[in-house]
Amino acid sequence: MTESKTEILVGGVVLAVALGFLVYAGQVTGLTRGGAEYTLNASFRSIDGVSVGTDVRLAGVKIGRVADITLDRETFRARTVFTVEEGIEVPEDSAVSISSEGLLGGNYVEIQPGGSPFNLAAGDEIEFTQSSVSLIGLLTKFVTGDGGDAE
Repeated sequence: MTESKTEILVGGVVLAVALGFLVYAGQVTGLTRGGAEYTLNASFRSIDGVSVGTDVRLAGVKIGRVADITLDRETFRARTVFTVEEGIEVPEDSAVSISSEGLLGGNYVEIQPGGSPFNLAAGDEIEFTQSSVSLIGLLTKFVTGDGGDAE
């Protein structure tokens, strides 16, 4: 009888730890965040290192995530839809860029706020974008001495 009580107790502890892990994982990935969000759009020449679920940050603080990435077949640019927390107003002259967390870190989408008194509404597109910089491309230019100057 004491063995079955011990097994039930151990099983309960394992279930509690598993449930705690799931809640923690949901909070870290943003899946359990219940706050309202709105979407914005941007078009990039290259979005290397960015995928659906990538963080969107403003002043280093996560305020949203990338919701969708598609290829615009007419312009051959990556059309990106991302979310922003409700209550955060993004000025209409803001810029958005693909930034890196460091040499070995991942990429994220960074909003650089402008100074306009008018704000973007849900579904609007940010016109000023800067694509991701390829570290391999930069190293290749450095090694070969190709500064991009035309002769």
